[in-house]
Formats: sequence, C-alpha cells, structure tokens
Amino acid sequence: MTDESNVTPGRFSGLSNKLIAAIIAVILLVEIIVYLPSLATFRASWLDDRLRVGIVAARVLDAVPDVMALPRNLTDRLLTSAGAHAIVYRRAGQSQLIELAEPVTPERVVTADMRQRDLPSLIVGALDTLFAGPGRTLRIVGEGDLDESLIEILMPERPLRSDMIDYSRNIVLASLGIAAVTAFALYMLVSRLFILPVQRLTSNILRFRKAPENATLILAPTQRADEIGTLERELSAMESELFAMLRQQRHLADLGLAVAKINHDLRNTLTSAQLLSDQVATLDDPKVQRLAPRLVTTLDRAIGFAQSVLDYGREAASVPQPTPVSLKALVEDAAFEAHLVGHPSVVFSASVPEDLVVYADVGQMTRVLVNLLKNAREALEASQKPGEHRIDVTASAEGAVATLDVTDNGPGLPPRARDNLFVAFEGSARAGGTGLGLAIARELTEANGGTLRHVDIEQPGTRFSLTLPKDIHSL
Repeated sequence: MTDESNVTPGRFSGLSNKLIAAIIAVILLVEIIVYLPSLATFRASWLDDRLRVGIVAARVLDAVPDVMALPRNLTDRLLTSAGAHAIVYRRAGQSQLIELAEPVTPERVVTADMRQRDLPSLIVGALDTLFAGPGRTLRIVGEGDLDESLIEILMPERPLRSDMIDYSRNIVLASLGIAAVTAFALYMLVSRLFILPVQRLTSNILRFRKAPENATLILAPTQRADEIGTLERELSAMESELFAMLRQQRHLADLGLAVAKINHDLRNTLTSAQLLSDQVATLDDPKVQRLAPRLVTTLDRAIGFAQSVLDYGREAASVPQPTPVSLKALVEDAAFEAHLVGHPSVVFSASVPEDLVVYADVGQMTRVLVNLLKNAREALEASQKPGEHRIDVTASAEGAVATLDVTDNGPGLPPRARDNLFVAFEGSARAGGTGLGLAIARELTEANGGTLRHVDIEQPGTRFSLTLPKDIHSL
C-alpha cells in the first residue's frame, strides 16, 4: 500500500505551488500591462524637461539681438544644462542655432517628435529607446512657448536610456515585491478557505481507503454552507454507508459460507434419500406405489433447490469472454437443451435472421436463453389452459444492438413474481422454485453488455426482451 506521506502533497506543494505561481503570474502580467504606459510617460516627461530647458535658451536668444555676440561660456552652460549638443529655435520662418564650441557630428540620429502625444506612439518610442544600441543621437522636436514657434534639441540618447533602465529596474523590483506580498496574502486566505479543506478531504479518503472497516476514520463534516461543506457531508455519508455495507457484506459472507456448508451436507443427505426412494419405488405394495412418486418428486425438488443455491454462490467467479457468434445458432442450441425440439405438447418457432451476429460469451448467453425457454416450457406444461401451447422467438437488429424476444401464450406471471422478478429467492413464478434463474440470467446479460427485461403484452402469456451488442464497439 502506498504511504500517505508520499501521496498527499504538502502545504507548499501540489495545488499550493500552482496557486502561488498563478497569482504571481497574473500580478506580473498586470504590472507589464501597466509598465508600458508608465515607461512611455516617464520618457515623455524626461523629454519635456529637456524641451523646457531649450525654451529657456530660446528666450535668451530672443533677448539678445545678435546671437553671435553671446559669450561662448554662456552658450556652453545653456547647452550643458540641457545635456545637448545643439539647440535650434524656429519662429516666423527664422532659425537660430546654439551649438557647442566644438560641434559634434552625429552618426545615427533618431527623431522624438513630442507633438505626437498619443499613447501608442509614446509606447513605441519608449521601447525603441530602451532596446536601442549605444551611440545614437536624439533629435527632440517640440513646440515653443510662443505661437508657431518650434524647439529642436540635438543630444545623445544614452542619458535617456540609462534613466529609463534605472526606472525599469525600480519598477521590476517594486512589482516583484507587490507580487510576493499579494501572492502570500492571497495564498493564506485561499489556503484557509480551500486548500487546507481539500487536503483534509484527500487525507481522509486515503486513510479510509486503507481501512474502510474502521469507523473512527469516517469524516466529521464541518458546518460550511458552500460546495466544500456539501462535499464534506456527502463524503461522510458515503463513508458511513460504505462502512455499514462492508459490515453487512462480511456478515452475509460468513452466513453464506455457513449456509453453503449446510446446503452441501443437505444435498448429500437428500441424494442418499433419493437412492433409497428409488429402491422403495420398486416394491409391489400398492400403498408404496401410490406414495413413492410424490416422495421422489419432493426429493428431486429439494436436491434441485440445494444445487441452485450452490451454483448461485459460485456464479461470481465466472468472467465473460465475448466473441462474435450467430444469434440463430445460440437460439437453436438453447432450444435443444431446453427440450423444446420435438416436444409433444409445445410448439416452438424461431424467427432469427441467419446473418444476425452478436458479441457475447457463448456459454453464458446459451445459459440465459436456456433459462428463458425452460421457464416458458415449464409454465406451459403446468398450465391447464386448453388449446395450442406456443413459444415464439423473434429477433431484429437496430443500430448497434440486436433485440431478441421470447414469448409464450401461457397463463402469465403472478403479481408476486412480477414485482420481484429479478430478485434472488423472491422472483419464482412456480411453487418450489428458488427465483435464482432470472436473477442469474440478468446478471449474465448485463455482464455481456446487454439488458434483460419483462415486457407487458395484451394477450395472455409472458414476454422477455433481451438486447445484446452487435460488435465490440457497442459495449
């Protein structure tokens, strides 16, 4: 038996791990969705700050009539404060340029037009800057503080990319912290509400499976009103019923073993009595001749009852071995074994297509058909009804199953037999019967994937309908 510790997951394994991973994954996905607009906003704010420095420089340009007269150290400080190589101010068709004393010739220039403020453009620009290689020069274009004015700043992209990487790192660390704290809090909540009760149910099922006869292992349900509470109550009820059923089955098995032993000895005793009755029947005494047949009949009935009980006790060991078999051949063999072929007072007819093949165990289904035909024959033989006695067998195929009907025109079934038709020791239709025949017949039929049922008919008589699969795929 598998050790319970090797089957039941721990507190932080199995379903718990999946739950924590799912929570963290969802939180990180949300953070990623939020991160992209946030990164785009950070980049736009960073560029706007540089544009504001450029606007300040443009105001200086407006205040000085001759830009060339500006001191070089002042223009260098303006450019350094903006982190730029050059600033261009355009207004009314005129352009003014401030550049370093030693102009820089950029190799690769990328334009960031801050006049386009839609979110998709900002996100695309942010991703482009973040994943770009080193050495690019950024051309920032924005509107000035006056009408129809324009500011252009030429600067290296590296400071912007470095700040964006630092910002992203902070976002990742904050996201991981939020995800961890949130996942832990949600886990503790969900663990208390769901995981621990499920683990309790799982552990109980494993323990009860090992020792279902131990009543102390039956689950004690809580007062929860949700689905888990319903599961606990249903599991507790099922375990209680299973415990009671196993206990009853054990008692019945012990009782059945005792009855089988008694029945076996009784059958041997009755067999000896039958041998003595056969010898008594040969005597010439008129009284003996009158009483002997009744004695022989009674002993035969008692021996048959004992043998039926023994056969029923051994029936569970029979496992069906289904094979394709002709239904017509089954009916013909069963009719022969049921002593219907050439019967002096019972007319037997079988209308079964030659090509109708079923998938069943030959021996078991022959036994079922023999039982049905024999019951019909005995009912007709015991009947005092005048006229022709008939047993008709008809068969047809519909879809994946074949249907066989056994009908007789006898007196029909009494109400008590009809109510308990397939119940062992209860459904006998004749005096002295055990009621085992139809119970065994139904068990064998269902074991072969078919059904057996009684069908009500208008005219006097009895009809049983038997269905069987036509091939293995119908099972």
